[in-house]
Parts: sequence; C-alpha cells; structure tokens
Amino acid sequence: MKKLSGIGLGCMGMSEFYGSTDDAQSLATLEAAYEAGVTLYDTADSYGAGHNEELVGRFLRGKREHVTLATKFGLVRKAGSYERRVDNSPAYIREACEASLRRLNVEHIDLYYIHRLNLAETPLEVSMEALAQLVREGKIGGIGLSEVSPATLRRAAAVHPVAAVQSEYSLWTRDPEDGVLEACREVGAVFCAYSPLGRGFLTGKVMPLEEGDFRKFSPRFAGDNLAANQRIVDIVREIAAGKGCTPAQLALAWLLAQGDDIVPIPGTKRIPYLLENLGALRVQLSGEELARIGAALPPGMAVGERYPLEGMKGLNS
Repeated sequence: MKKLSGIGLGCMGMSEFYGSTDDAQSLATLEAAYEAGVTLYDTADSYGAGHNEELVGRFLRGKREHVTLATKFGLVRKAGSYERRVDNSPAYIREACEASLRRLNVEHIDLYYIHRLNLAETPLEVSMEALAQLVREGKIGGIGLSEVSPATLRRAAAVHPVAAVQSEYSLWTRDPEDGVLEACREVGAVFCAYSPLGRGFLTGKVMPLEEGDFRKFSPRFAGDNLAANQRIVDIVREIAAGKGCTPAQLALAWLLAQGDDIVPIPGTKRIPYLLENLGALRVQLSGEELARIGAALPPGMAVGERYPLEGMKGLNS
C-alpha cells in the first residue's frame, strides 16, 4: 500500500447512520482533509446503498494518485433498512468489486476489505482466493479483513498476504487487545481502528441524538447503560483538561500511542471536527500519562454491546 497518514478519514456518516447529511458539506470536509495531508479514505458499498462510494468518487477526481482508497463488501442490506445478510461467495465478490469500481469511478481499489465474514456459507480460503484473483487482475491492491478473530486472520494470511485489519478500537472498546493486534503484527497487517471516538461518545458532544441516528438503537447509548457510560466521558474530559487538549484529541492520541502500525479512522462530516481530530497528531503522551489513562479506563469498563443484535452478524468471526 501507499504510505498512510497517521490518521485517516472514515466516510460512513456522510451518507447515513448519524442523522442528517449534506453532500456539499461532506465534499468540503473531504477537500479539507486532503489539504491537511490525510491520505487514507475509508468507505463501503453498504454505506448509503452505494451513495458513499459515489460521493468519495466525486471527491477523488484529480487526486487519485495521492489517495489510499479503502472500501468494503460483504454486507448486503435491504434498501432503507438496517437488516442485512453476509455474502462472501466468489461470484458476489466479483460482482461487488465491479460495482464499487463503477461507483468510485476508478480502475483500482487500494485496499478491499471483507466487511463481515459468513464462514458457515463460504469457506475463508475460497473467499481469499477470489480476492487474490482480483489482485492478480489489478482491480485491487491489498486485501483487508474487518472484525475477525486472531485465528481467522492467520488462516487468511496463509492463503494470501493480508494488508490490513479493521475493527472497532477505542478507550471504550478494547477487544483488539485480546490477540488481534498481536496477530496483525505477526502477519504484517496494518490495524485500522474504526469508531476510535466511541461513535462520538468519548468527545462528550453527541447528546442528544438527532432523529434517524442509529445510535438511538445501540445498547451502549440506551437507558441505564448510557448513564453508566457517562463516567467514561467524565474521566476522559478530566484527563484531557489536565493535558491541555480536547477529549477527542486525548482519545486519538492514546490510540496512536498503542503502536506505529495503528491508524485511527475517525469519521466526521464537519471541517471543525476534522481539524480537531487531526490535532491529536500533536499530542504526545508520556509513559506515566498512558499508565494513568489505562488505570482510570480499564478494558471492559463500557456497559452494553457494541451493536444491536442485527449488527452483531459476522462480528469477530
């Protein structure tokens, strides 16, 4: 892959899930990211039923050689619905890739992820060989996996090199520390951390939620769970104030300190939040500060599942 910026940009919220959207605002944010030196842009065919790829494709005109483009396949959703099935069959892989190339208006995807796995229907080795064929044809560069177990990652890497793994990782979601980060380093895969700000919760700015925001159905944002999780935000805010940075910058700086092979991809559709997030690159945390954060925010502190039941399909396969 091309050299990645220290922080990438997740584009999902520009099309759905997090309330109202505005293409003009999103395109301006994409341009601002490019001007600020962001090179990694992350999308998927399921975001906005293809809309997000089309939006990113508009942004890419005249910039393609300077951008690392990542997209995903495998989540097949009903239009306008959160309901989904998972398809990793070779026929679908090729169909999905061709469709993404058209929407993005490119001839090559730098990093192509299996968004979720369905090992009960398609053996992992069969999916990886289909992706390897796309690499040989020049349609994709690196192969990526999303939300996989260490054992699955090792199995996949035995068929073809895996360039990147993408999973949720933040101060309130520490699952990758249970062997996934170690496996990534073993096979030479970059780790891309999505939702590094806890779907915005760690910033302390997301409540109340807009109509149409899927977080209203997320267990961690519901009822007693939300009240219990507020203590995480309070701790992050207190430590950030002592450091002289924002809560978002502290959360991202903590992730960056976990390894040079970890690339957070916070999502935003607004320029001020983009620039705030990129400011984390200037925040340096000492060993003592990291130890304090670790003691105050231990793994397992968040209350509630990461997704509603439907969203748990294919998670950590």
